[in-house]
Amino acid sequence: MTMREILHWNRPLNMPIQHRGSRGITLFSLPDEMNNFLYNFFGDIDYSSWQDDLSTTLPAIDIIDNEKDFRVKAEIAGYNPDDIEISVTDGSLTLSGKREEEEEEKGKNYLRREISSGSFQRTIALPETANCDKAEASFKNGVLNIEIPKKAGAVHKPKKLVIKKVP
Repeated sequence: MTMREILHWNRPLNMPIQHRGSRGITLFSLPDEMNNFLYNFFGDIDYSSWQDDLSTTLPAIDIIDNEKDFRVKAEIAGYNPDDIEISVTDGSLTLSGKREEEEEEKGKNYLRREISSGSFQRTIALPETANCDKAEASFKNGVLNIEIPKKAGAVHKPKKLVIKKVP
């Protein structure tokens, strides 16, 4: 007995398949259906307060390994550079900062309020080749740039190898 006979699937093999539930739900409409389900179950609740604090307060970072140094870029828009602390030790870089909550203006009718306040701390592991004593930081347009040079012995130019033919 073939699988087609077991499933009673008597459709042509070249017919496209579109999976739908009993209510016509596709994978693309799933987020909307979930929102409708939550609204019907809980009523009109502000779900933005349920967001994970870590995802809203940790700055996004880029780490770049150049020939002579390591560069770390962190998005800290909205933070005062005086409220950011950077500590570099052998093996790690720690960024921490704090943003105070702005006073909610009385009489204003907020339709949505997403700007977060609070503090963050993020530690990044550094390779042994990082020269932490000579690290420097700068801040421009909401982006924190940290440059950590590599130790003198760690900066090598690649050596080109010649392949020997073995008889």
